[in-house]
Amino acid sequence: MQKGTIARVMDKGFGFISIEGREKDLFFHMNELNDINFDDLKEGDAVEFEIVMGDKGENAVNVSRA
Repeated sequence: MQKGTIARVMDKGFGFISIEGREKDLFFHMNELNDINFDDLKEGDAVEFEIVMGDKGENAVNVSRA
């Protein structure tokens, strides 16, 4: 599992995770959240996740609170 923090949460059901030492934030979709209500996420929240390759690049899946 990777660790990071919520960088941005968008109103349309997705957001981005910041990973230390990595320039580009990682995309996540609300369907990939485990035991987290999307509306409860805030910028700066610590999360754990796995990285998979999607159609448009790397995505975070199995996202849970750290």
